[in-house]
Formats: sequence, C-alpha cells, structure tokens
Amino acid sequence: MNKTRLFQKKFWKLLIGFCLVFLATFGIDHLPARASDRTFLNVSLDFVNEYKLPKQKFENEIVGGLSGLAYDRIGDIFYAISDDRSEFAPARFYALKLKFSPQKEQLKLENVEVIGVDFLKDKTGNTYPKGEVDPEGIALTGDRTVLIASEGVTSKGIAPFIDEFDLLTGKWLRSLPIPQRYLFEPKKDPNPNKSDFPKAEPQGVRDNLGFEALTVIRDSIGDPYRVFAITENALAQDTQTDEQQPSESRFLHYLVGNIAPLIVAEHRYPVEAMTSPVTQIGVNEIVAIDRGGHFLTLERSNGSSGLSAKIWQIFTGDANDTSSIKSFRVSPNVRSIRKKLVLDLATLGIKLDNLEGMAIGPRLADGSQSIILVSDDNFSDNQFTQFLLFRLKHN
Repeated sequence: MNKTRLFQKKFWKLLIGFCLVFLATFGIDHLPARASDRTFLNVSLDFVNEYKLPKQKFENEIVGGLSGLAYDRIGDIFYAISDDRSEFAPARFYALKLKFSPQKEQLKLENVEVIGVDFLKDKTGNTYPKGEVDPEGIALTGDRTVLIASEGVTSKGIAPFIDEFDLLTGKWLRSLPIPQRYLFEPKKDPNPNKSDFPKAEPQGVRDNLGFEALTVIRDSIGDPYRVFAITENALAQDTQTDEQQPSESRFLHYLVGNIAPLIVAEHRYPVEAMTSPVTQIGVNEIVAIDRGGHFLTLERSNGSSGLSAKIWQIFTGDANDTSSIKSFRVSPNVRSIRKKLVLDLATLGIKLDNLEGMAIGPRLADGSQSIILVSDDNFSDNQFTQFLLFRLKHN
C-alpha cells in the first residue's frame, strides 16, 4: 500500500471515530439545524387568566373602544388607543396600570387601572373633529413619542395614516409616508361618456380594513428604529374574487430616525381564508419577538358563531419585496411571509370578545414573559373590555 492510500485510510478512520464520539457525547439533537428548521422559533403560549374591565369613565370621558396596546418597560405603563372617531369624546389614548400577582404559584392579572388620558391633536394643534380620524394602532418609539395608525374609512372619507405624536401632550409631530397605492383614489376614466370604456378599478385600503397592526423595534435610544405595519385585509386592487382563498394584506417596513422616514420594504401577508361560519377576518395586531424577522400576529374573526381569534408566528426573512407590484391578482408567483399557528383562542373555553390589541408585557413572578391581549367593546353595553394574560414560552 503506497503512502497516499495509507494516509487516506488513516484520515477516514480518524474522521469516523470523531463523528462517533461527537454523537455519543452530544446526541443527535445537538446537530446543527437545517435551514427549514430555523424558519420559525419554537414558541408557545400558556393561558393564565381573564380580567374584565368594569364600564367606567375617566376624567368625565367614557373608557372604551380599546383597539391597540403598547408597553413602556421603563415606566411600567401600558398605553391603549381608543378607536373612537371623536364621536363619544375627542380621539385619544389611555395610560393603564396592570397589576399582576407576585406569587409564582398563583400567577394572574389582578387589576387594570386607568391612570391617564391624552387627546390626539391634528396638524393645526386642535383635537380631531368628529369623523376625521379612525385610530386603531399604537406603538411607542422610545423618544417619548407614540405612533398612531388611522385605519382609513372610505365611506366616511377618512384617509389612512401612520403619524407620530407627543406622548404627554398628544401634539402631532410628523407623518410616515403612505404609498399612493394605499390611498382610495379610483382611477379616472379618460372618457367617462364612452360606454365601451371599462369601469374604473378601485384601489387603496377598503372600508374599515386599513392599518391596525403596528409595532416598533429599537435597539437603543438615539439610534434609528424600525416600524412594521399591516393592513387589516387586502387592498382593493389585491382583493381576490374567490372568498374561499386566503386574502393578501400588505406588510410595510419603515426605517425612522432624524432624517425623513423611509420605506425599507413591503411584503405580502396571507390572511387566513374564510370558512363557514366565519364571514369576516383580518389582521389586528403585531408584536416583534426577536430582531430576526419573527413576529406574532393577531387575526380576529367574526361570524354566525360569534367572535374568535388566532395568534400566528410569522417570518419575514425570505419574503419577496412587493413594493413594485400594483396588484397581487396579476402577480401570483410572489413568495409571501411565512406563518405558523401558535394558538387558536377558541380552544381556551371562554367567551371571547372583539380582541384587537396585543403587547409583550413585563416578566411575571415566575420569570416568564407576559403577553396581554385586549378587546374593543365598541362602546356597546352588550360587549365588554376583556384582558387576557398569557405566558410566552421559548421551548
């Protein structure tokens, strides 16, 4: 046997021996994960308890319509946007103090107290008149300012926006850019008198289906931060004719800093398809669970059997940019955001109200991370403001 073959034989013996020792020591579970295994994080949600906020007023204004939730870790305060279109009181958001039990063995949300209210101001410095705003989403920037998403109501002429306001005074500060394709301006017929000319195709957010889901990722104060927003359902030009097919919302990714805010990317988000008895479904909230493109989203549904909701984990890392796509109906071969069901809230065994807000809260007494959901009671005596507490587990 020549020296080359002898060397090769010894090399392979050593390599095989090393692999056997490695497997015996660390086991199969410690082998590097495949790329497909790393798409989603191994997370789950454990339901802890429910708390119903009593009907009440704060500073003579009715408390209700809580449609979005954000948490300030420094002040240990939650902020909730009311979706009041300045009908019951001027458009506003509340400061809330949530009390959690200190015992590890008896974890629960014990109380929710309204401790403050701030009224949103428009560009003129006045509170919003009735019917000029539809606030649905809220996110803290870390600069003592807050981002508010107005959904957009075509039937009322309320345009969608994502604007920044002062956290303490509600003063308007600036707007994030909204692409023209999100604005409900139907295409003009060049010759409306010509009967053979095709009808104008509508575009933009549909009635009451614009921006609700809103969240911010920031590493440290002073650095630029990233904003993520999702339309509740498909834009008019993206709407599928078959309601049994998943509808396709648009997911916007912004970079915001001292310079003018800019859009980094846009992706297609597949909303779950409607199946009987569900007649309405949409994306109501989003929270980031890491810096690597993983989020939790809340999809609320309604139908003949009542209200329900599901929480999904989504991954944006390999989704195609859709900024240049005018309509998803003519561009079907687009890689969408990936999603995986985390929890169907219908399995909790409790009556669910109109869940629309979700936030990552403080650590609980047992060290676990809290997730809190809140419902919009629509200012109705037949509904209630429901808080649900969960433990977020990284398995």
